[in-house]
Amino acid sequence: MTYNDSFQDRIANAAKAREKALAKLKAKAPLDPKVVAERVERQKQREAREAEKAEAKRVRREAEAAEKEAKAAASAPLSAEELKARRDARYAARKARR
Repeated sequence: MTYNDSFQDRIANAAKAREKALAKLKAKAPLDPKVVAERVERQKQREAREAEKAEAKRVRREAEAAEKEAKAAASAPLSAEELKARRDARYAARKARR
Protein backbone atom coordinates (compact mmCIF):
# COMPACT_ATOMS: atom_id res chain seq x y z
CA MET A 1 0.00 0.00 0.00
CA THR A 2 1.41 3.32 -0.99
CA TYR A 3 0.34 6.92 -0.84
CA ASN A 4 -0.82 6.86 -4.45
CA ASP A 5 -3.04 3.74 -4.15
CA SER A 6 -6.59 4.31 -5.26
CA PHE A 7 -9.67 3.30 -3.33
CA GLN A 8 -10.14 0.34 -5.67
CA ASP A 9 -6.59 -0.84 -4.93
CA ARG A 10 -7.20 -0.72 -1.19
CA ILE A 11 -10.49 -2.62 -1.55
CA ALA A 12 -8.75 -5.30 -3.61
CA ASN A 13 -5.92 -5.61 -1.07
CA ALA A 14 -8.46 -5.96 1.75
CA ALA A 15 -10.30 -8.68 -0.15
CA LYS A 16 -7.04 -10.57 -0.76
CA ALA A 17 -6.14 -10.34 2.95
CA ARG A 18 -9.62 -11.60 3.89
CA GLU A 19 -9.30 -14.56 1.51
CA LYS A 20 -5.84 -15.37 2.85
CA ALA A 21 -7.07 -15.30 6.47
CA LEU A 22 -10.06 -17.48 5.57
CA ALA A 23 -7.81 -20.02 3.82
CA LYS A 24 -5.52 -20.10 6.85
CA LEU A 25 -8.51 -20.69 9.13
CA LYS A 26 -9.83 -23.51 6.95
CA ALA A 27 -6.41 -25.18 6.88
CA LYS A 28 -6.31 -25.31 10.67
CA ALA A 29 -6.67 -28.81 12.15
CA PRO A 30 -9.95 -29.52 13.95
CA LEU A 31 -9.93 -29.66 17.74
CA ASP A 32 -9.73 -33.01 19.45
CA PRO A 33 -13.01 -33.73 21.28
CA LYS A 34 -11.07 -35.13 24.26
CA VAL A 35 -9.13 -31.86 24.62
CA VAL A 36 -12.32 -29.82 24.30
CA ALA A 37 -14.01 -31.93 26.99
CA GLU A 38 -11.03 -31.42 29.33
CA ARG A 39 -11.15 -27.65 28.80
CA VAL A 40 -14.87 -27.57 29.51
CA GLU A 41 -14.37 -29.61 32.70
CA ARG A 42 -11.57 -27.29 33.90
CA GLN A 43 -13.79 -24.28 33.23
CA LYS A 44 -16.62 -25.84 35.27
CA GLN A 45 -14.22 -26.55 38.14
CA ARG A 46 -12.89 -22.99 38.01
CA GLU A 47 -16.42 -21.57 38.09
CA ALA A 48 -17.30 -23.81 41.04
CA ARG A 49 -14.23 -22.61 42.99
CA GLU A 50 -15.10 -19.00 42.24
CA ALA A 51 -18.69 -19.56 43.37
CA GLU A 52 -17.46 -21.10 46.65
CA LYS A 53 -15.14 -18.14 47.23
CA ALA A 54 -17.93 -15.69 46.52
CA GLU A 55 -20.26 -17.51 48.92
CA ALA A 56 -17.62 -17.56 51.65
CA LYS A 57 -16.98 -13.86 51.13
CA ARG A 58 -20.72 -13.11 51.34
CA VAL A 59 -21.07 -15.12 54.55
CA ARG A 60 -18.02 -13.37 56.05
CA ARG A 61 -19.44 -9.94 55.16
CA GLU A 62 -22.80 -10.82 56.70
CA ALA A 63 -21.06 -12.03 59.90
CA GLU A 64 -19.00 -8.83 60.07
CA ALA A 65 -22.14 -6.74 59.57
CA ALA A 66 -23.97 -8.65 62.31
CA GLU A 67 -20.99 -8.25 64.64
CA LYS A 68 -20.84 -4.54 63.88
CA GLU A 69 -24.56 -4.16 64.59
CA ALA A 70 -24.22 -6.05 67.87
CA LYS A 71 -21.29 -3.86 68.87
CA ALA A 72 -23.24 -0.73 67.98
CA ALA A 73 -26.22 -1.95 70.00
CA ALA A 74 -24.00 -2.66 73.00
CA SER A 75 -22.45 0.79 72.90
CA ALA A 76 -25.76 2.56 72.30
CA PRO A 77 -26.47 5.61 74.45
CA LEU A 78 -27.82 4.68 77.85
CA SER A 79 -31.30 5.63 78.97
CA ALA A 80 -31.85 8.02 81.85
CA GLU A 81 -32.72 5.14 84.19
CA GLU A 82 -29.50 3.29 83.37
CA LEU A 83 -27.42 6.43 83.91
CA LYS A 84 -29.13 7.00 87.27
CA ALA A 85 -28.56 3.37 88.30
CA ARG A 86 -24.85 3.61 87.50
CA ARG A 87 -24.51 6.91 89.33
CA ASP A 88 -26.28 5.46 92.41
CA ALA A 89 -23.98 2.41 92.31
CA ARG A 90 -20.90 4.67 92.28
CA TYR A 91 -22.33 6.70 95.14
CA ALA A 92 -23.04 3.55 97.16
CA ALA A 93 -19.51 2.24 96.50
CA ARG A 94 -18.01 5.53 97.65
CA LYS A 95 -20.12 5.46 100.84
CA ALA A 96 -19.05 1.86 101.51
CA ARG A 97 -15.37 2.79 101.34
CA ARG A 98 -15.72 5.36 104.17
